[in-house]
Amino acid sequence: MRNSEPFFRRNPGHSTMVSILFLFGFFTILYSCGKSENETIKPELRSITESVYASGIVKSLDQYEAYTLASGPIQEIFVNEGDTVDIGTPILAVFSEREKLSRESAELARSFADQQANQSRIRDLELSIELAKSKMKNDSLLFERQKNLWSKEIGTAVELEQRQLAYQSSKSSYNSYLLRYRELKREVEFNSKTASKTLDISKVLESEYVLKSKIKGKVYAILKEKGEMVTAQIPLAVLGSADKFLLELQVDEYDISKVLPGQRVMVSMDSYKGKVFEAQVTQVYPIMDTKSKSFTVEAEFLENPPRLYPNLTLEANIITETKEKTLVIPRNFLINDERVITENGDTLLVKVGIRDYQFAEILEGLDQNTTLIRPLK
Repeated sequence: MRNSEPFFRRNPGHSTMVSILFLFGFFTILYSCGKSENETIKPELRSITESVYASGIVKSLDQYEAYTLASGPIQEIFVNEGDTVDIGTPILAVFSEREKLSRESAELARSFADQQANQSRIRDLELSIELAKSKMKNDSLLFERQKNLWSKEIGTAVELEQRQLAYQSSKSSYNSYLLRYRELKREVEFNSKTASKTLDISKVLESEYVLKSKIKGKVYAILKEKGEMVTAQIPLAVLGSADKFLLELQVDEYDISKVLPGQRVMVSMDSYKGKVFEAQVTQVYPIMDTKSKSFTVEAEFLENPPRLYPNLTLEANIITETKEKTLVIPRNFLINDERVITENGDTLLVKVGIRDYQFAEILEGLDQNTTLIRPLK
């Protein structure tokens, strides 16, 4: 049987043409790639600003989470979110039957121990003292009279001794009443003061079940609802200044050595897209968070945005240094931030100064007349 011919007939001329077209395309691509990778530039004089990136949030000045030392169900909430409060304004109350009964018991004890309530005891003893004093004076007179009679040899020795013993007995009784009076006064005064202190302590303990504001500001959040059980470890509300805000920034440990109070900060926020606000570093906290490997830096707006809320997210660039008319090159022309390649293929060592995201300052090794080639990736 005769073999059928192939669909395309093979011929030498066709093969040679395909090879030529392939080589032409290959060299065209190679040339275009080489041209883009061999991009050249010369160093130029321009200003450059070095900055440190930071992320963070907006916080109200004096913002804090409020806790109570009490445990129990929330009995009453006295304010709403967004309300302004003063120092000492009640926020909410936690119910405690035990503290309520303890305070009532202390009030009863104070009423019982009050000096006014013990005046009858004191008055009764004062009357006893007056009576004993009168008896002592009377027995003293009778004793002196018997002594005078005895000096005139009138009466008997037994009568004299009886008068003397009666006087000494009434005198002892009078002194005893005086001692009892002083002790009663001390006891009443002590009991009254102790009961008052106990009541004060009870009121303080009961007041711990009422959460009060520590600042003059705004209630930004009530974190629990009426009837919910709470403990001393659970935050119940978030409070802070109503009109003063700060920026809490997180700076990587690699960059923290460059950050100092007073430096300018350029801030952008998702809530104000396309706008940049200026702030100033006010404080650098000198301890690193070991989990995030970052430091906390605080800054304040030089001019507040129209409206701010706590916990708005932000991104910031802390400007650490700015130089005017200094020699710079694009950073992608640097090899390991220390070498460049000239148009002749030579590799030069350079000294780099400050850098931003696009450019690097050249301190030594180049001038404006040196043509550089961008290194191949």
